[in-house]
Amino acid sequence: MSAGIFQVPKPVNEPVRGYAPGSPERASLRATLDRMASERIEIPLIIGGKEVRTGKLVKAVMPCDHQHVLADVHMGGEAEVKQAIEASLKAKAEWAALPWEARAAVFLKAAELLAGPYRDVLNAATMLGQSKTVHQAEIDSACELIDFHRYNPFFYEQILREQPVSSAGVWNRTEHRPLEGFVFAVTPFNFTAIAGNLPTAPALTGNTVVWKPASTALFSAYYLMRLWQEAGLPDGVINMVPGSGATIGNPVLASRDLAGIHFTGSTGVFNGMWRTIGQNLEQYRSYPRLVGETGGKDFVFAHPSARVEALVTALVRGAFEYQGQKCSAASRAYIPSNLWPEVKDRLVAEVESLRMGDVRDFTNFMGAVIDAGSFRDQKQAIDEAQAASDASILVGGSYDDRVGYFVRPTVIVTTDPRYRTMEVELFGPVLTVHVYDEAKVDEALELLDTTSPYALTGAVFSQDRYFLEKAFARLRNAAGNYYINDKPTGAVVGQQPFGGARMSGTNDKAGSALNLLRWISTRTVKETFVPATDWRYPSLLAD
Repeated sequence: MSAGIFQVPKPVNEPVRGYAPGSPERASLRATLDRMASERIEIPLIIGGKEVRTGKLVKAVMPCDHQHVLADVHMGGEAEVKQAIEASLKAKAEWAALPWEARAAVFLKAAELLAGPYRDVLNAATMLGQSKTVHQAEIDSACELIDFHRYNPFFYEQILREQPVSSAGVWNRTEHRPLEGFVFAVTPFNFTAIAGNLPTAPALTGNTVVWKPASTALFSAYYLMRLWQEAGLPDGVINMVPGSGATIGNPVLASRDLAGIHFTGSTGVFNGMWRTIGQNLEQYRSYPRLVGETGGKDFVFAHPSARVEALVTALVRGAFEYQGQKCSAASRAYIPSNLWPEVKDRLVAEVESLRMGDVRDFTNFMGAVIDAGSFRDQKQAIDEAQAASDASILVGGSYDDRVGYFVRPTVIVTTDPRYRTMEVELFGPVLTVHVYDEAKVDEALELLDTTSPYALTGAVFSQDRYFLEKAFARLRNAAGNYYINDKPTGAVVGQQPFGGARMSGTNDKAGSALNLLRWISTRTVKETFVPATDWRYPSLLAD
């Protein structure tokens, strides 16, 4: 075994490429998009490093052109889940016994591969399979995931270095062990970086993982596995098992060796998993760690002193980038009556100017929503607003799923601050605005804080420092990521650790050391160099 106190290279955030016309990166990515779109590949399960084909196939399609099949994906069932659990447990001892720096080296290498030869591949897979524009893919499947793979080893080293004090004659130490058992990672469609981080953060600390990627993001998930394998990830450390939620989840939750769940998805699904685990506590080897980032109904609140230009820009970017399919997307806004006339005119003009279409056309600001289910949710909300007496469509309101699942960016204005789309997460390009009386700012803050069960992200716009401090205190629990004069999206690894509370999750802050701590079970060691040889304390002696 190597000997040394090793130091992870100090990470820096990966620069975002611009893909400007005529640039080499634009030409290179276009060529990769053309090649990958022209192929129809087969995607197996990957268990213990081996490809497993079940014959139970689903199609991975392009949301922008849902008749275009990118891949035929084999889906797993109970037998494959049990096989994956066995593979993870078999790999556990050898992986956990590796020196920490050897595990870190795998993911540092993955970061360099992704910054280089895999950048176009993961960006193209995310664009084609998840309908991200070139900019949205670049900041996600390239930059953010590179950052996770560079920063997590750095944070892990910091955790390992923090040790207790020792008194004279004693050496106190803390050992940071992996959890006992396997970790179940459940990842969403909307961020390839999240799909990459949720299995690898526990793996870095010595855990082995059963990974269920979202069924609408299997194309990019397959290339993530190929990336990690090329980086030297040993067989069985991460086992990819696509499948429906209950089909995969039920046998996982029934396993006595379940050590933890790393989850991003809906609040309802996470609540159900937590409930099942609570009912099964006596059967587990240890209490499973539950880490979840769930829903959001993220807000933008404007004070009467807010700058209109900055506010409207934040609304457009925050609500409609990636079709509003970000956990952090602005989906409700509170605008004071004094600013509303100007905000309304600017907002309508900006939203009407947004280009929408196939993401392979780099001039499009938006693509399609992810699937038919999402399309129906947005259509229902728009149709309800068009028929409502207390709401109306300010701009947008059209949709068309004949070729792709396209929904025009839509702004609903409501006189009811508790209108359905002010409370319910739609996860699409629909922003609901409530105009409040500029003389009733405090009441509007109260409405904001009590309307939604979520508390993920939020933004406050104001030029009044006294108000900013008041809102900061009043909205203390309304958002885990709180933005002042900026849109409520775009958290960067190492800069804005991400997560929320209330019904938005356990707030374990991906992109920081706090998340890694959840995948560690510490053991405290006390070594006494010269042990006591007399059981009597001085106080027992007679006068």
